[in-house]
Amino acid sequence: MTGTAGLKRAVCERCLRAQSACICRWITPVQAQAHLLILQHPLEVGNAKNSARLLHLCVSGSVMAAGEAFDAEVLDGLLHADGRTPVLLYPATPGDAGLPMPPPMPALPAEALRLVLLDATWRKSRKMLYLNPALQRLSRLGLTDVAPSNYRIRKAHAPHQLSSLEAAAQALGQLEGAPRRFSPLLDAFDGFVAQQAAYVRTCAAGSLAGDASQSDEQGVNRLAGH
Repeated sequence: MTGTAGLKRAVCERCLRAQSACICRWITPVQAQAHLLILQHPLEVGNAKNSARLLHLCVSGSVMAAGEAFDAEVLDGLLHADGRTPVLLYPATPGDAGLPMPPPMPALPAEALRLVLLDATWRKSRKMLYLNPALQRLSRLGLTDVAPSNYRIRKAHAPHQLSSLEAAAQALGQLEGAPRRFSPLLDAFDGFVAQQAAYVRTCAAGSLAGDASQSDEQGVNRLAGH
C-alpha cells in the first residue's frame, strides 16, 4: 500500500498530544503542600480542550487516573496513599437524596491533605460520584470567592463553572491560604487556551477556504458545460 493513509501522527511522549499541537511549552512546575489526585472520566482523555493533562504536568507529585467506576481497592489506595486525608473538590448537594451527607472538612493543614479532583463534565462527575461509594464518604471542599473563568474554548452552563485546572488552582490556594501562589498555573492555562483558540481559528479559516475553492470549481464547471 502506498500513500499516507497508514501513517500515524507523531505524538509528544510527555503531553500525549500530536507534536503539532504539543502543549509542553506551557508546563509551569508548581509545588503544592496538599497532594493532588485527578480522577479523569474516560471521555475526557482524548479531548483536545481538556486542561487536566496540563494541570497534572504542572503540579509536582500529582497523580492522574482515568476511569468511571473504579475498582474499590485501587481507588482506596489512590485516596489514602502516604497516609494523607483525602478531600473531594465538589460543591454541596443538599437536595440530592441519593447521596449521603459528607463529613465536615477536617481541621488539618494542607500538607496532611490530598485534594481529589473529578475531571469530567458536571453530568459525568455526578455519575462518577454515584458509582464510587468511597468518593461519597469524603469530606468536600467548596470553592469560595470563585473568580471568573477564562475557559472560552469550551462552553460552560454557568459563569461560575471553571476548567479543571482553574478549579484546582483556586482550591490549592484556598487550602494553603495563599491563592496568589498558584497564579503561575492560571498563566499557563491562559497560554494553553490561546493556543487552542488559535488552532480553532486556523481550522475554521481552512474550512472556509476549502468551501470557497469548491464553490469556484463548481462555477467553472457550470460555465464549461460540465
